[in-house]
Amino acid sequence: MLVLVVNSGSSSLKYQVRELTLDGEDAESPVVTKGVVERIGVPGSDTPDHAAALAKVEAEITQVIGDRRLAAAGHRVVHGGEFFKAPAFVTEKVIEEIDRLSPLAPLHNPAAVQGLRAVAERWPELPQVVVFDTSFHQTMPREAWQYALPRELYKEHGIRRYGAHGTSHDLVAGMAAEHLEIPRDEFDGIILHIGNGASATAVKGGKSVDTSMGYTPLAGLVMGTRSGDVDPSVITQLAITQGYTGEQLDTLLNKQSGLLGLTGHADMREVEQAAENGDEDAQNALNIAAYRVAKYVGSYHVAVGGAKAIVFTAGIGENSPLFRSMVLDRIADALGVAYDPELNKIRSGEPRVISTPESKIPVLVAPTDEEMAIAHLTHHMVEEEGAWVKAEA
Repeated sequence: MLVLVVNSGSSSLKYQVRELTLDGEDAESPVVTKGVVERIGVPGSDTPDHAAALAKVEAEITQVIGDRRLAAAGHRVVHGGEFFKAPAFVTEKVIEEIDRLSPLAPLHNPAAVQGLRAVAERWPELPQVVVFDTSFHQTMPREAWQYALPRELYKEHGIRRYGAHGTSHDLVAGMAAEHLEIPRDEFDGIILHIGNGASATAVKGGKSVDTSMGYTPLAGLVMGTRSGDVDPSVITQLAITQGYTGEQLDTLLNKQSGLLGLTGHADMREVEQAAENGDEDAQNALNIAAYRVAKYVGSYHVAVGGAKAIVFTAGIGENSPLFRSMVLDRIADALGVAYDPELNKIRSGEPRVISTPESKIPVLVAPTDEEMAIAHLTHHMVEEEGAWVKAEA
């Protein structure tokens, strides 16, 4: 069974084709082919929209799979609000609901809608499944997701904490539990998904009980271009005294802040290099970002009643020994965490422990693979419903 996994961005479309067995026993789901179409809709580009991007994708896929047919497509969608608590088959109503939720993920949901429509246009008989970053966090208790705002704002407008990166947090929590030989439903830990977008999640009994991203993916940790937590009065004062519009504030917080705002670089690798070369702004940014993560680790240690593991994942979490060490050094005394500097330097595609035997909390690095998780969830949905028969007919 060949599953197309699609991750649509505003000006890009990433894809993978993975092969899964119909009995669900192939846990590896090998990648048959993958790629990315960039500069979609950018002036001067030869790819005016996502439909044109899918035409390129189809041509590239056909070169690899030949006469074999795709059985399903699985899409990553960042925000499902309260409407979507689990993966769903794509219908026109589902697409309209995802579009309606666009204000909650303005950088992501509109692009997902374009990708969904483009796939439906290109392969009208192909079953499609949407997998939501927010679904894993639907288990949060009310004290974690409700803001101290007038109740009507939640009841009438759905303003609450939703979180994001749930597919990754869910996958990595399971991987960590398995690696530590802890039953999934007994796993209490802190998952640190740190990439250009970054979030921390408190996992208790294998379920999300709190997460750093909020109503949108803007809240929480310092990110590549996003500010993370900011006193709301900063925003109102910029509007009142400086005349910022809502659109300008949205751009400021989502696209001009974070590492980019602090250093002029959105890429952590460039920030680390600048800091190594003596750039004080870069070193300051690293300190701010690491301190923010350490604060969340401390608070989530309380939220889960004592963490059994701290797990780093995603681009920076997996590949930056420097940033991991900066976070761990800040929590060492308070939480009794100790790591091996040599183990911390090792790069591997497998889950691994980097803490010492004396550490009171194991520290792991685990590679996330959201595309694999989406492929498996899509496979499960399609096989369960028998929709693959239609696709293969």
